[in-house]
Amino acid sequence: MKKITGIILCFILAASCAVTAFAGESNGTYGAYDRVFIVGVDGAGRFFRDANTPNFDRIFADGAVDYTARAETITVSAQNWGSVLCGVSFIRHGMTNDSIAKNTRNSDTKYPSVFKYVRDAYPDAELASYVHWNPINHGIIEDDIGVNKQSNGDDGALTDEICAYFDQGNSPKLFFCHFDSVDGVGHDEGSNSPNYISQIETVDGYIGRIYDKLVEKGLMENALFIVVSDHGHLISGGHWGLTARETNTTVAVKGKSVKAGADMDKDTRNRDVAAMVLYALGTERPGHMSARIPGNLFNGVDGETRPVKNELLDTVIAKITRVITVCTNWI
Repeated sequence: MKKITGIILCFILAASCAVTAFAGESNGTYGAYDRVFIVGVDGAGRFFRDANTPNFDRIFADGAVDYTARAETITVSAQNWGSVLCGVSFIRHGMTNDSIAKNTRNSDTKYPSVFKYVRDAYPDAELASYVHWNPINHGIIEDDIGVNKQSNGDDGALTDEICAYFDQGNSPKLFFCHFDSVDGVGHDEGSNSPNYISQIETVDGYIGRIYDKLVEKGLMENALFIVVSDHGHLISGGHWGLTARETNTTVAVKGKSVKAGADMDKDTRNRDVAAMVLYALGTERPGHMSARIPGNLFNGVDGETRPVKNELLDTVIAKITRVITVCTNWI
């Protein structure tokens, strides 16, 4: 019996690891985009759904939105932005808030960001990252691959700089921006605070300005546009644990091949954004990635099986902690 069980387990693991190429490569959706734009909203968790967000709503009216995409088991910013941008678990990349603040990353790192893979595929492409929290730009995104990096500790001023960047005629292949003001209010007042929800609504205005600027400049004609959060907040404020308020995140995707009004499958994680980026730009995905293309996202593309062997420890931990999340959903 043990031998049979072992054989079955090995078969399951092998099947899970067999997805080395993207699903849907043969149907014309793989590599179908010229550009990808990612907007990261720190600390917003699932709470876009509770705010009055007319810009978010209109942008993704014909897109796909998931308010329960899973965060990393350690619901901290570095662990999650590292996973969103690198496509592996926090166990793999090993980033912490302290480490990315102190250390810069270069292209010889074991688990590169999607910027590195896009740079390799498109050597002359413009790449840019505009962030509130500067450690993302140097502790997660590589310093030696020619990414245009800017930081500003005020979300409103950062939005002004982003719009000015596009007004200057720039058309990046991959663009990432990061807003941090929601996280600040979440720490101070908690996720049940009117000011917390109000700050999400303020950032919704920033997202609308950026999106409209992209449309104005003709950059959305063949682009994938993504909004993603890293973690949420407790009612009392702060984050670190496993409650639904902390681990449920928002992932929203708009593009010409995205299923209108679709709900992504229940295994979606915020780290899957990395797979979406590479898929959209037709860039080869490294074998170590555990990011995947969720089901019910792109037209004509079945959801991929998550490669369990790549992240066996993380998979076990995630299965256990998901039970805790479900049990705390009412909190």
